[in-house]
Amino acid sequence: MNEIVTPTLKDQWIAFRAENPKVRIRDAAKQLQVSEGEVVAACTGTAVQHLKAAFPDLMERMPDLGKVMVLTRNEHCVIERKGLFEQVDAAGRHVGTVLGKDIDLRMFFGRWKFGFAVNDDAATGFKRSIQIFDAQGNAILKIYAVEQTNIAAWDKLIAAFTADEQPLGITVLPAPAPAVYANETADKAAFLEGWAGLQDTHDFFPLLMKHKVSRTFALEIGDGKFTRKIGKESVKTILERAAASGLEIMVFVGNPGNIEIHTGKVEKIVEIPGWINVMDADFNLHLKTDDIAQSWAVQKPSVDGVVTSVEVFDAEGEMIAQFFGKRKPGNPELEGWRELVAKL
Repeated sequence: MNEIVTPTLKDQWIAFRAENPKVRIRDAAKQLQVSEGEVVAACTGTAVQHLKAAFPDLMERMPDLGKVMVLTRNEHCVIERKGLFEQVDAAGRHVGTVLGKDIDLRMFFGRWKFGFAVNDDAATGFKRSIQIFDAQGNAILKIYAVEQTNIAAWDKLIAAFTADEQPLGITVLPAPAPAVYANETADKAAFLEGWAGLQDTHDFFPLLMKHKVSRTFALEIGDGKFTRKIGKESVKTILERAAASGLEIMVFVGNPGNIEIHTGKVEKIVEIPGWINVMDADFNLHLKTDDIAQSWAVQKPSVDGVVTSVEVFDAEGEMIAQFFGKRKPGNPELEGWRELVAKL
């Protein structure tokens, strides 16, 4: 009687990739009924090494690497930015920031669970990178080597942070329970009063928490006063008009563990069915326009004047991306940006 041999997850991934070379690993993992993190962990060995969970220390060493490509994604959008890590602050251990003209991140280390050093490997299709996943095996952040990366510094960093144990897998946890909001019982007048009194755009999230309202419900409360619903084609319009005029913008894309921000011009805008893309030399954006359920123009008071954003959400009310005009604290927003949004 012949024994039935079940293929390992690594073997399943290699076979799947051979038959579906254009399918991204995140989507392939769903078809294999596992998480992306589990697929990566299954390739532990020559292709992958587990890293120590000393994530703040790891990030503080990123400037050693020189130019890299940093990728952050959620279910509907991918942002990729090439450049240098400049000011890295992970001293708080729970929340970290990266500031600089190239790489700009807001890192929430409490969500970071698994880290891997990934090597160039033909069989798995992997490229040299550092990849971080949450407890559910969802990708939080990926840092890829590029032609200008200091590979000697990269290898030294990986050697310093390679974990002692190298299991051929990870155990993921169920997704946390969704947030519970009090939208129906919210004091709308008090919320709008708090909104009108904002001094900093960063105070908007604490205002949501104080009143226990979801972000999309808050935007509905503010409709006609601070917000205006706009069409789902607005992202395409913003990118095309910014590219045509040279207007510098800010693009925020995040997930529960990290937010990545691009500040500057956009130039090469490419539309394909269901997607809008920025395909610049050092900045790429891939946003699935079919997944946009709501788009809003939003105004928030600040000590520097009104700050205008465009926010897009999926059908579950999760934010896909945010867009602003280029702005530094202490400066008013660009008039060109305000005019662009007013015409949406």
